[in-house]
Amino acid sequence: MVIIEELYFALPIYISNMTPLFVRKINLLNYPINKKLFGSHKTARGFISAILAAIIIMYIQLYLYDISFFRKISLINYNQENIFLLGFLSGFGAILGDLIKSFFKRKRGIKSGHKWVPFDQLDFMVGALLLLYYFVRLTFQSITILLLLTPFLHVLTNHIGYFLKIRETKW
Repeated sequence: MVIIEELYFALPIYISNMTPLFVRKINLLNYPINKKLFGSHKTARGFISAILAAIIIMYIQLYLYDISFFRKISLINYNQENIFLLGFLSGFGAILGDLIKSFFKRKRGIKSGHKWVPFDQLDFMVGALLLLYYFVRLTFQSITILLLLTPFLHVLTNHIGYFLKIRETKW
């Protein structure tokens, strides 16, 4: 049950990390944030959609908190938290972590879409956890579980996305 609690808490982070992929065909705000620093795939559309997705998921979790099962698997009391702020920080942190990793990939000469293990798998989670740290006091156990599970989940979802023709690469 402990792992379920961490995964449920991190759902806005995971969803925000995947959202830019799902909105890439929308031709709104489709311009690179800074092509030279982050590459051409990091767009304003992806940045904004990731933050909005995390906020929406957080509000869904607030609604679900009234149901006994979801209350039991919740690491936080959604009724007593600033859900908008936590959603914003989850999405902004995830996308910021991804941008910082992309910056360092460009500096190292690694092209967009090429692997950089383990940073490709952890960037978004580390970014979100750092921004959430002052507002949600997760235990060392919870942070460790998330940092250990995230690379495996990231690779799994990327492979599924690749086979469903949603992603161009398996990583």
